[in-house]
Amino acid sequence: MSAPVSPALQAALTQMRDLAAQAGPVDGARGERFNATVGSGGFSDALQNSLERINQLQQDSATRARAFQAGAPGVELHDVMITGQKASIAFEMGVQVRNRLVTAYKDIMNMQV
Repeated sequence: MSAPVSPALQAALTQMRDLAAQAGPVDGARGERFNATVGSGGFSDALQNSLERINQLQQDSATRARAFQAGAPGVELHDVMITGQKASIAFEMGVQVRNRLVTAYKDIMNMQV
């Protein structure tokens, strides 16, 4: 069972899927999609894994914060703050990657063939 995805990550994932669907086949002459596989996994797998990792960090941060607020033993404030910063930095990185992917897609779509 996979963990629920936060609304912001779900919106980013949906936007990327929509852009991929709009792009259609990359090789118009043969009508085949380009295979971006490197090694055992492809770019889409790496991107999906990154989004799931970001989501997991956010969930861990929220869980640890709730545990601290409830006064659970063994949950220290510095652990809560560090976990929150990790989640924040990971999310910001994800947003920047998304922004660069969208910019690259727009640049490619504006190229004259």
